[in-house]
Amino acid sequence: MSQPGKVYLIGAGPGDPGLVTVRARELIELADVIVYDYLANPKLLDWAKPAAEKIYVGKRSGMHSIPQDEIEEILVDRAHKGLQVVRLKGGDPFVFGRGGEEASELQIDKIPFEIVPGVTAALAAAAYAGIPLSHRDFSSSITFLTGHENPEKHTLSIDFKLYGKTNGTLCLYMSVGQLPRIIKELKAGGMSGEMPVGIIQWATLSRQKSVYGTIDSILEDIEQSGIGTPAMIIIGQVVAHRAKTEWFEGRPLFGKRIVVTRAREQAGQLSQILSDQGAEVIELPFISVQQHFDAKRLGEVFAGIAVYEWIIFTSANGVKNFFDLFYKAYDDIRCLGPMRIAAVGAATAREIEKHKLKVDLIPQQANADALADELIENEGIESVQILVITGNQNRENLVKRLESDEGRAIVDTLPLYKITKTDLSQDPAAERFRKEGADAVLFTSSSTVKSFVDQHAALTLEPDARKPVFGSIGPLTTQTLKDLKLPVAFEATQASLEHFVVETISHLNSET
Repeated sequence: MSQPGKVYLIGAGPGDPGLVTVRARELIELADVIVYDYLANPKLLDWAKPAAEKIYVGKRSGMHSIPQDEIEEILVDRAHKGLQVVRLKGGDPFVFGRGGEEASELQIDKIPFEIVPGVTAALAAAAYAGIPLSHRDFSSSITFLTGHENPEKHTLSIDFKLYGKTNGTLCLYMSVGQLPRIIKELKAGGMSGEMPVGIIQWATLSRQKSVYGTIDSILEDIEQSGIGTPAMIIIGQVVAHRAKTEWFEGRPLFGKRIVVTRAREQAGQLSQILSDQGAEVIELPFISVQQHFDAKRLGEVFAGIAVYEWIIFTSANGVKNFFDLFYKAYDDIRCLGPMRIAAVGAATAREIEKHKLKVDLIPQQANADALADELIENEGIESVQILVITGNQNRENLVKRLESDEGRAIVDTLPLYKITKTDLSQDPAAERFRKEGADAVLFTSSSTVKSFVDQHAALTLEPDARKPVFGSIGPLTTQTLKDLKLPVAFEATQASLEHFVVETISHLNSET
């Protein structure tokens, strides 16, 4: 009989993946099965190994997808099969998360388990709203309460009147629907109508929204603000002493929804920079990048690699694929020979420098023409052997100019990857874009522009969706937008992700 697996009851935290514990990430990466809730950020699943089974058991108020006993059966069944099972629960599994029930069932079935705590919503919501939950002058106690207990109950077992005269802080989980009743009981217990209240929805995420008022005003404040669930309610004098500077909601792109069009494997850096500035990012990879090469051609180039005096990288993709293949052929970087290295732009250069190689030439403008100008005018490339690393969409103009009467170089090209258009018609992110729209769509290449136009029918916005402006990373992308009759709202001053984000902030903030 095979040994039973193990179940890990893991707190997925309040939403921001950066607040997940190191132990939680380790276990997600190793898991055979991941059973996850509605409030567990789906981005955490990106850490899972490709073969891992992912089972959604999320619940929303009035929309229970899988009963609790069936969730427990899934955990037991997969563990009995010898699998490592991660149970991802929003916040902390033992704070209104039914983790105790699941642990008890695992004990009954003699299934080994481990509990990994998470940042619970009250702590996160307060911190991201700048509210000190405790304060030596105003609150020396913190109480966690819930307005939503066993869904089979029709009454609240908590007598909120008992908390009406508290001098501490009340943190109410899952209580928006019950708030009128809770306020009535708190006031009946002696709480002043002037007691400060803060409500934070989607805490720690870029769509975080908060509203502040008093016990007497908060129901009307909620209605006017449109705040809904999931939300944390904080009641106490500490709410009035929240930080004057909104460190989270005050970031320059907070409240802005931005579409990143880069290939999925490349989107992370731009998405992270935008998120750090407060943006809500929708990733729509209009293209995919895959390693693709002619084995015979690759062998010929590598066999004579040391004859080249220059190697030119036209993209970071080319760099990644070149060195991936190079290290399979050679175990010493010196096998490259004494060649000099050119990169079309700073991002490509950074990728080269990861291999402890110096980049000899980066043009002022990150485009092929500028690179050709530099080589022809300043480097004397007549009869010089040059290797250009590229993809299936070759830099024909660069090669032509280097080989022309201007340059007279001897140029070989080595395509190592192919760019293909993706089909986003069934992508959940595309569905969200159609329904909600965005403030801006950022194009990082001509390929993404062309794919966007090709899929325009599948991306038609609904009437109430935000209508985005279009941003371009550089002149070539801008020209493609114009050629395809798309309006260009702004262009990065330099073709780098950092400058692109700066220009995005400048443009979107100038509109408000």
